[in-house]
Amino acid sequence: MKKEIALVEVKMKRLCEILDEVIVRTKENAEKKLTLTYEEMEAEREEEEVQADSESDEEDQQIYNPLKLPMGWDGKPIPYWLYKLHVLEFKCEICGNICGNHSYWGRRDYERHFKEWRHQHGMRCLGIPNTKNFNEITSIEEAKALWERIQAKQGLNKWRPDLEEEYEDKDGNIYNKKMYTDLQRQGLI
Repeated sequence: MKKEIALVEVKMKRLCEILDEVIVRTKENAEKKLTLTYEEMEAEREEEEVQADSESDEEDQQIYNPLKLPMGWDGKPIPYWLYKLHVLEFKCEICGNICGNHSYWGRRDYERHFKEWRHQHGMRCLGIPNTKNFNEITSIEEAKALWERIQAKQGLNKWRPDLEEEYEDKDGNIYNKKMYTDLQRQGLI
């Protein structure tokens, strides 16, 4: 318990050291406000109103946005590099393989489109099954290249009975089909 209290005291002391300048300025500002006369307070208030009017004039000006970028939190268009970073527009060649690229606005719409009829039709036209392997692939060339790689890999993994089918002789020795038939023709088994 004493350690916790000591730790809190040390943290408070360090915080006061860090904020010392801010505390001093706050005290000075409070003392200054207490010593102001009525005329001085009115002059200060008018000065603040003039500053507020000049700021509102800047806000009323028309915002230049030729690229039609979305507005940011400050009411101004977001920078173009940020727009491109977030990639608000996604294009899919496969969906528009008949009449050009098809655009999707927003990540959710883009991810959902892989299950929709347009994308499935485009994949069927290419002769490629629409499986999870092809999610996030929107280029026709990429889809064809991936399909060729998948087919080549499946060709290596196909079951070949002459090499993989196993036979056992009466002594318990195991041979593949080709070896077993060769030994049987020679009369060794």
